[in-house]
Amino acid sequence: MKATAIAPANIAFIKYWGKVDPVIRVPNNNSISMNLSQMTTTTTVEFLPKLLKDDVTFIGEDVIKETEVERISKALDAVRKKTGSHFFAKVVTKNSFPKATGIASSASGFASLAVASFHALKYSISEKDLSVFCRQLSGTACRSIPDGFVEWKKGTGSDESYAYELYPPDYWDICDVIAIVTKTMKKVGSTEGHAIADTSPFYLKRLSEMDKKIESIKKAMEKKNFTEFGNSIEAEALNMHAICLTSFPPLIYWEPTTIEIMKKVQAWREDNNVMSYFTIDAGPTVHIICEGKNAEQVVSLLQSIQGIQSVVVNRPTVGAHSIKEDLF
Repeated sequence: MKATAIAPANIAFIKYWGKVDPVIRVPNNNSISMNLSQMTTTTTVEFLPKLLKDDVTFIGEDVIKETEVERISKALDAVRKKTGSHFFAKVVTKNSFPKATGIASSASGFASLAVASFHALKYSISEKDLSVFCRQLSGTACRSIPDGFVEWKKGTGSDESYAYELYPPDYWDICDVIAIVTKTMKKVGSTEGHAIADTSPFYLKRLSEMDKKIESIKKAMEKKNFTEFGNSIEAEALNMHAICLTSFPPLIYWEPTTIEIMKKVQAWREDNNVMSYFTIDAGPTVHIICEGKNAEQVVSLLQSIQGIQSVVVNRPTVGAHSIKEDLF
């Protein structure tokens, strides 16, 4: 009863911010995302009759919050309930990137945990039902299940709120060049941010325009019109953070280097150096979206900016899946 899975984090082009139901994480709007090739979580799960409680280990993490362990154990409770298992589990998990910095670590973490757990228990589950299950563990985890470019439907209830593949990973040669500006965990998590989204006076206006945004970006993706696509994602990132900034209490996820990178990306376009656009999830990390042919140039330009701790180039990739190499 042991298995290992790897799952990608994802970057949202159209963001999910605010929930209809915070308990089962049904969102207020659809979202569009891409799975990231180099930002992954690997998790090994073994269910053992001799264990008296779940045993969780994070590889490469200096500080582990008790709430993180509790949340994983709660997720395992959901697995046990669904499968009928009564065994506790030994869990070892490892990220390829710093968590809680705006790179959807909970998405890759819970997606890999779920896939490894179900494989360990030899429990068969459809991709749709797996996405629904992962959504209830961490909203964005549902987007790490399908391959490539993904849409998460808000749906009309829990069973109809899930993510599905829009296009496979090789559909479009675009890259997400991630500029990590800090490895310190953000003070206010996404869960808390979602809870106060509706305190912004602009939130209802945001929701009223969401269907039009989704339609627009899907058309740009269908035509592979990178300029339309880039303008849409950059405007959407600023819109979401406007909600964060005007919520109560206000959420300021950006660092000074975050803002400098945003300005630089816009300047690169104006100077005709390189066509690229930024997007930012709930954190200080900047995701610079460009066509594959321009990724090397973006990396070179980023090297002149002080305060960037690391740069990682990601391409679209497959969703969560089991692998043979165990962590223990």
